[in-house]
Amino acid sequence: MIGMDILQPVVALLAWTMVMWVWMYATRIPAMLKAGIDAKGMVGSTGASLRAQLPDTVSWKADNYNHLHEAPTLFYAVAIVLAIISEGDGLNTTLAWAYVGLRVAHSILQATVNKVAIRFALFALSSLVLMALILHAGIAVF
Repeated sequence: MIGMDILQPVVALLAWTMVMWVWMYATRIPAMLKAGIDAKGMVGSTGASLRAQLPDTVSWKADNYNHLHEAPTLFYAVAIVLAIISEGDGLNTTLAWAYVGLRVAHSILQATVNKVAIRFALFALSSLVLMALILHAGIAVF
């Protein structure tokens, strides 16, 4: 179908979000056990309340998982719009893959060494790519 290529990077970013979910819990649960935190006894608590009790390296994965539910929601929306109006191929698919690559790089960086300056650069670049996709959708729709 014409314009549907852009759905591949959408599914790739959705899958990456689930990879981060697994990585988050694969590190968080052992860290909670090591710290003697009994989740069964927790009432009304949030992941943020665990921050002081867990190593930063564990919290970084949760932070990134949350980040993957922020700006990427705009990516999903614009990609679906572009697919619906048959504009989700060519340059727009290339931009979508660039966005996914930058977000994956951002995730890996944040979840491991968490160098803020580099992380911000990746976020800024991904935001510029997202703006280009939104501009293309705007031009096509209006």
